[in-house]
Amino acid sequence: MSNNQYERADKPTIYFIGVTTGKSSIMKVFPAWARYLGLGDCAIKGLDFALHDEPRNYREAVSFIKSDPLARGALVTTHKLDLLKACRDQFDQLDDYAALTGEISCISKRDGRLAGHAKDLITAGLALEAFLPERHWEKTGAEAFVLGAGGAAIAITWHLMQRKHGPNRPSKIIVANRTQGRLEEMKELHQRIGCDLPVEYRLAPAPQQSDEILKSLRPASLVINATGLGKDAPGSPLTGGALFPQNGLAWDFNYRGDLLFLKQARAQQAQRNLFIEDGWVYFIHGWTRVIAEVFHVDIPVRGPVFDELARIAASTRN
Repeated sequence: MSNNQYERADKPTIYFIGVTTGKSSIMKVFPAWARYLGLGDCAIKGLDFALHDEPRNYREAVSFIKSDPLARGALVTTHKLDLLKACRDQFDQLDDYAALTGEISCISKRDGRLAGHAKDLITAGLALEAFLPERHWEKTGAEAFVLGAGGAAIAITWHLMQRKHGPNRPSKIIVANRTQGRLEEMKELHQRIGCDLPVEYRLAPAPQQSDEILKSLRPASLVINATGLGKDAPGSPLTGGALFPQNGLAWDFNYRGDLLFLKQARAQQAQRNLFIEDGWVYFIHGWTRVIAEVFHVDIPVRGPVFDELARIAASTRN
């Protein structure tokens, strides 16, 4: 995508930086949310990039958003680490979470200054707490198995490690990824924040290797698909022969696409007594946090207003 393909906005616009943005429910949800929140005449526009795109392409997008007066900001998905790595010098400020994790999920502007925010560290925890049984880790001694080592995986591991949870934390966190580089980056971050939980970083370039890890998990463990597989690309990080933990929880961060990981879990739901969650609540928390930042409005994370936003979003689902 070159700069001459960017058209100046004719109304306040939030941009969506992703891979297949046109397929996202937000394209239907945002106009309805904007009316409910009283945001006025505004728009949303998707900007699609290849996975791990060229740095210059990310820089063009950020430059455009920074320079166009009606470009209010953006939500960033999939490219959260790559974009900040390519564009850090273009931001006037980063929030503490972005500086800590080296990723951004939100771009906003205030008084002519461009800011980057890592909202996932907040939204991942909100989405998890919405379905995780009370004091689950303390009662079960279960583990957390995270498939993927990108921005979403960083966010959820950060949440799980927080000492504020006291004894209610996983007995162990296992992270599996197809490439070693991202595992090393995650390990360095965990060391920087002073992680005191046991963590295993497992290189798993083939799904069969993740299957083997899955078999070793304790009962009631949480298995998370934090990869783009099933949404940004077809497939699953597991094979059809993967065996989920008895009484376990299977959480796919995706809510659209072929959702093969969810299908694999559902095939064992009765036999293994699984609780299964998709990425819909994560989607709602993720977008409402970014819209609040970009349009400088207050949106609560629970209560009647949030419930109405969730209802509006649900009414657009096919």
